[in-house]
Amino acid sequence: MMTVTIEERHIIDEIITKNTLCYVGMVDTDGMPYVIPMNFGYANDTIYLHSAQEGNSITALEKNPNVCITFCTEPILTYQNEEVACSYRMKGSSVICRGKVVFEEDFDEKVKALDIIMKQY
Repeated sequence: MMTVTIEERHIIDEIITKNTLCYVGMVDTDGMPYVIPMNFGYANDTIYLHSAQEGNSITALEKNPNVCITFCTEPILTYQNEEVACSYRMKGSSVICRGKVVFEEDFDEKVKALDIIMKQY
């Protein structure tokens, strides 16, 4: 497996904005990894997420707001030798973001965040 780190901001932004889904990783209330797919918006280096006001993820994030959010391009099957099974792999790009969830309580800011999310779609 070959891993190449992408640092060019325009490539990172392109990978994020071309996605229709992100994967949000957190730690659940039992201390176990918990990953859910979510819709999102992205503007000014901020990822906006929308969910119900209660549930497993909200309970977990209230206890521990640390998250890891991943965006992936569509994978492409590639190989070095068609006859050799272990030479096959999936090729793609991803962006991995780490941060803390902040719950927005202000109504006007919620409207702005939802507008950003809807712009993504």
